[in-house]
Amino acid sequence: MSRTVPPAPEAIVAAAPAPVSEHQAIIDATGLWLQRAVIGLNLCPFANAVHRKNRIRYVVSRAQDRDALAADLATELLLLQATDPDKTDTTLLIHPAVLTDFYDYNAFLEVADRILERLDLAGEIQVASFHPDYAFGDCAADAIENYTNRSPYPMLHLLRESSVEQAIAAYPDTDRIYEKNIETLRQLGIDGWLALGLGPTQATPDR
Repeated sequence: MSRTVPPAPEAIVAAAPAPVSEHQAIIDATGLWLQRAVIGLNLCPFANAVHRKNRIRYVVSRAQDRDALAADLATELLLLQATDPDKTDTTLLIHPAVLTDFYDYNAFLEVADRILERLDLAGEIQVASFHPDYAFGDCAADAIENYTNRSPYPMLHLLRESSVEQAIAAYPDTDRIYEKNIETLRQLGIDGWLALGLGPTQATPDR
């Protein structure tokens, strides 16, 4: 496989943002979910540190189709690689207008993996998945367990492998995180989740 040489940082242009008012509303809803659910329920013990240090990049993609989203993903992957981790440690690429169907979204994750390989970033950056209709293969669609990965909008979470390794090394018993999350959500229940005030957790179908 030929190696793709990333452009210099100054040559990278970030994904084009959505109009300001819509852009901010989407980011605000995502930030609320992060604070009340991901951090508030301790679903990810590593999220609070990067949030407090303001090292999370929120990007709202204007993509209307999969090809445009793939281009935005490639841009954001290269930008994350080129940026000092002390400035941006992780990126949330939010794409409200495309892949709103979870099964289409799930299929796109293979495309994301191929982009990582093409950019020679596999092993350096990973892509985690969050979606309003997220469903694990062994769970019913309405099972509370799915809410560990349910977000206000479809999004791709870009993580540095080095940061993940550091977080795992510093956190005891990482193998128990998923089990603890399931226990937390089962105790909370759907009514408790709705009481968090996060808004809808179901995506709008693609037009």
